Amino acid sequence: MPYFWCPLIEPNVTFGTRKSNSVYRRPCVVHSRGMRVAGILPSDAPDPRGGWAERLKLMPIPVMGLAPQPSLEDTDSVGVTYGQDDRGYNEMTASITYTLWRNPDDRSDPVNLADLNEKTRRSIEEVPPWPRPPWLIEYVERLRYPQLEEAVRTTWHRDPSERSSVRSLLVDHVNHILMNQHRQELWPGSNPWDQHAPTVTGRMVNSEARTVINGVDMPGAEVDTDPFVYGIGAQLAGGGVLTAVLPRTELKYIQVQFTTRS
Repeated sequence: MPYFWCPLIEPNVTFGTRKSNSVYRRPCVVHSRGMRVAGILPSDAPDPRGGWAERLKLMPIPVMGLAPQPSLEDTDSVGVTYGQDDRGYNEMTASITYTLWRNPDDRSDPVNLADLNEKTRRSIEEVPPWPRPPWLIEYVERLRYPQLEEAVRTTWHRDPSERSSVRSLLVDHVNHILMNQHRQELWPGSNPWDQHAPTVTGRMVNSEARTVINGVDMPGAEVDTDPFVYGIGAQLAGGGVLTAVLPRTELKYIQVQFTTRS
């Protein structure tokens, strides 16, 4: 059986005062690149997206996403992280993942397929001898297509600080995506647990950028210097910060505008 880096979907796993339901990774053994960490899921295992949706209700501000468009499919893959102290929640982030359709008019077009290595492709195509829950089968099939993982974040902080600024949160989001999705390009041969200096710093942020949120042109900030990703962020009128990090090679298929996610 191949090893993959899989999302951990069990809720309420604590790291210090921060908790997460799907936004960090750990090594696991799977038969078909699934969302489980170990063992075999029963065929009636509940869809974890239901739990994610419930946690999303804790968010004190509206969750933002990319504007609806034919090339992007929102499949309710939402990661929620939060921090707590003796006064309750002090920060919360919702991260949205999308499936990208390069030719949305014909989803059978091979141009829509992700660029997978042979090992990954084999693991998707192999069918285990035990029944799987329908949501897991759907998830595995979706891995054939490009996933814009954690592409859009909405972040709320109870107490404003430098950490909660657009510049700081955008830099953090960009570095998170680079570390998790472009590790081998940036640090060939490195291990997932190796620590590296941040690739992007605050000095690389253009604070004169503009973006469109709910149809309104808004001041923002962007990182447009990295060869792998493009980052954009803005302060939200109702509080909180929106950030988005998108693969540069796919930008031609994406309209970079944002709306409140329904």
